[in-house]
Amino acid sequence: MVSYGQGRTRNMPDSRQSASSVIRFGPFEADLGTQELHKHGVRIRLPGQSFKVLEMLLERPGTLVTREELRQALWPSDTFVDFDHGLSAAVNRLREAIGDSAEEPHYVETLLRRGYRFIGKITLSEPAPLPQPQSTTVTAGAAATTMAEATPAVIAGWKWSRIAALLLAAAACILLATLAYSRWHRPASAALNPVPFTALPGQAVGPAFSPDGAQIAFGWNGKRGSTSFDLYVKAVGSENLLRLTDHPSDSIYPAWSPDGTQIAFRRQSKSENGIYVVAATGGPERKLRDTNGPSDLGIDWSPDGKLIAYVDSPVSGGHRRLHLLSLDTLESTQIEHDEQCEEEVAPAFSRDGKQLAYGCFRPEGDYALSVVTSSGAEPRVLKTFSGFLERIAWTSDDKRLIFLESISKSVFRRSIHELTIANGSTRELPFGQRAMEIAFSPRAQRLAYTLRSGGNFNIWRADLLHPQNPPVKLIASTRTAQCPAYSPDGKHIAFCSNRGGPFEIWMTDADGTNVIQMTDLKNPSTGTPSWSPDGTKIVFDSRTAIREGQFHADLYVMDIAERVPRKLETGTEEASVPSWSRDGKWIYFIGGGGEGGDRIFRVSRQGGRAQVLTSTRGFVPQESSDGKWVCFMVIIGENMMLRRASLNPTGTEFPVDGLPTLAPASWTAIRDGIYFFPLDAFRTLSYFDFATKQVRRVLTIDGQPGFGMSVSPDGRYILYAQYDDAQVDIMLVDHFR
Repeated sequence: MVSYGQGRTRNMPDSRQSASSVIRFGPFEADLGTQELHKHGVRIRLPGQSFKVLEMLLERPGTLVTREELRQALWPSDTFVDFDHGLSAAVNRLREAIGDSAEEPHYVETLLRRGYRFIGKITLSEPAPLPQPQSTTVTAGAAATTMAEATPAVIAGWKWSRIAALLLAAAACILLATLAYSRWHRPASAALNPVPFTALPGQAVGPAFSPDGAQIAFGWNGKRGSTSFDLYVKAVGSENLLRLTDHPSDSIYPAWSPDGTQIAFRRQSKSENGIYVVAATGGPERKLRDTNGPSDLGIDWSPDGKLIAYVDSPVSGGHRRLHLLSLDTLESTQIEHDEQCEEEVAPAFSRDGKQLAYGCFRPEGDYALSVVTSSGAEPRVLKTFSGFLERIAWTSDDKRLIFLESISKSVFRRSIHELTIANGSTRELPFGQRAMEIAFSPRAQRLAYTLRSGGNFNIWRADLLHPQNPPVKLIASTRTAQCPAYSPDGKHIAFCSNRGGPFEIWMTDADGTNVIQMTDLKNPSTGTPSWSPDGTKIVFDSRTAIREGQFHADLYVMDIAERVPRKLETGTEEASVPSWSRDGKWIYFIGGGGEGGDRIFRVSRQGGRAQVLTSTRGFVPQESSDGKWVCFMVIIGENMMLRRASLNPTGTEFPVDGLPTLAPASWTAIRDGIYFFPLDAFRTLSYFDFATKQVRRVLTIDGQPGFGMSVSPDGRYILYAQYDDAQVDIMLVDHFR
């Protein structure tokens, strides 16, 4: 589901805002003030989103809390995210924490396609004091109280030597407690305070620690807006940079050799894609081998210095597998493949060099943390999760894995977690929200992660007949503008923007001038306009506030002359991201929601009962020019793939053979093919020819593509959204254990 606008925070009733307000159910206590969950007085780790789900269910016991209400409470409305996948993950983590199940629920009941209901017995109470551990430690105050409360007869029976011993023991305990507090409490507090390691203009990406943790190698594009990354090294506590490469690269990700003398890196550029090595102090680089696919899929150097683990696919856009490159022979071998894994990503060697952890993306759409031996044998799944895995790192004792997870590949809101291998328990770290990559130094006890800030989406225009001409920033402001759509006569452009407050539909002339606000619904999120073939109407989606922080998505049709939006009835629980059929009779959209996920529907232009077209979850539907198919995106593992569904008869679905993996929501169909941004070269606008099944490069853009793309009716221009002036810094956390 794609949505726009600014999220709102749900208001708690006054009775819930007090830190002393506790709700009990079974052996559990949920403190709504401190956002903590306890079982028999022992705190249970529960991620923030899962606690929010629990809180909303407890506030309305026995009644339905819809999936839409939960979605809008968990994610801001300007977030690009697979809501249903993320919500299911949050509910699964809640059930795991309280020992509940979907099949035989005791607390959280699933109401198919609608939402969830709390069915347990609850009571409101003051929080019970947590049980204190048994200890012989006595504070000075406690000792004095004990002495004061003792009766004179008892004191008279004591020997002075025993009293002196008691006071001496109390003083010793105070001293030990003070030393322990000084040693452990202060570093732990510092660990929760990330500080910038880089504050450079532009983007610093792919951090990798030196073996001693004193330096970090990373890619940097040198300035805002540049797409050319090179490899740099910077010491902790210093602002001096050492540049190691001088080769324009779309992306570059390093891994340090265990002896600290060399840095291997994965490079992706217009001319080549491969694994290289360079001296850590600078010098000529050496290419080790060619690779396919994006460079950010991960690379790691084994502790004995003999192997480099990396991800590769036989062809661009193919399934990715984990390989081991021998530094002695430069021969590459694939690890033993687990049939549960559709994709293998993010390799990380354990500190003792005996295991290799990696991410296993499964056909079901979830992922697992898996391990093999350092030689690539005996694959084993440690634990399965919902969402998308970004990075993995081992802790210094090899007993835990730190991993970065996102709800979807296209969302910036991510979180860092820790898995204890022995018992499979996980916890979310209290920092690193919106992190993009992570690195860990066991020797220095430091964790680094990258953090995105600044920037906004603007609408750009490129000349398809003269691709050598630089693209033009056509519609720009200090706020976001996305989802551009040419009118059928090519004279106007509709788009969505929050330049006037909440996201609304706007329109300009074809040259980007004469900006007009077309809607004023004042809903939290309005977007994805699509023109009727005759150019007189626009269909779009908008999220209406049900109550504070809770929304519902519907379709609206608006006559351009009248500018009065009218809701389109579809008969589905949700309706969003519409597009018009070529003959103007149908409107395609994402609908359904519920446990089965969002699928592709179509409804008459007058509204009515919608017809489901796909059996699988789909996004961003567009009809083919001959009206025989509707094309749509699906998520497989962490990949966005394109499929087509037959319209006559309906019920048949096929992949679009020969088309590479797509960047999220960045494609548009014309008569003979598709313009798109491929995932493994996401800044390269490409064209796929239906007849020849060949892909050709059109041009390269400077930023990250956003949502929506449109080709002018005469085929000369293409509009796309681009994220400009992005800032990415590396953050450093000291004393991380």
